[in-house]
Amino acid sequence: MKDQIRTFVAVELSQDVRRRAAELIDVLRTASADVKWVEPHNLHFTLKFLDDVPLKQIPQVCSAVSRATAAVEPFLLEVLGAGAFPNADRPRTIWLGAGQGEAQMGQLHASLEEELSALGFRKEHRRFQPHLTLGRVRRPGPALRRLSDLLWQHKDYSAGTVEVAEVVVFSSRLERSGPIYEALGRSTLGEND
Repeated sequence: MKDQIRTFVAVELSQDVRRRAAELIDVLRTASADVKWVEPHNLHFTLKFLDDVPLKQIPQVCSAVSRATAAVEPFLLEVLGAGAFPNADRPRTIWLGAGQGEAQMGQLHASLEEELSALGFRKEHRRFQPHLTLGRVRRPGPALRRLSDLLWQHKDYSAGTVEVAEVVVFSSRLERSGPIYEALGRSTLGEND
């Protein structure tokens, strides 16, 4: 058995937001670009990727996440606007962004960074931009122009809102068929243990 587990901290989606995000993926697929699309059941907002974590450290990680979430009250997050990194004209990672609730996601991320850095996890140096990854471009090609056009056409796409009341520590096991995520711990926002 492995003594380390690939771990990340995320916000889960409601079924309705997941369905609306999947509808957008179906539209973007019509560009026929070489993209590895995320399976709808795996869609989530990543708050912090921790990489491989020793199994014996998982309880400490879950405790740190609980302390971080206690400092933030539950809020509504609007899942809004198709885009890409580095940008829609040169898409590499395709995503849906955040509208209302973006500032609270930033606050939640900052709280997690503080608590997890105390355990030795490196802080992110880039500005945190909440996003729901829809897919990653595997190979550039002529179809990327069409994908870029579709992203611009859907820059105001709304997938609805999700109540952010809980944060989940997930393990990620990479399989041939795709990643398998398993919840290792859950923390409620605004609640002390």
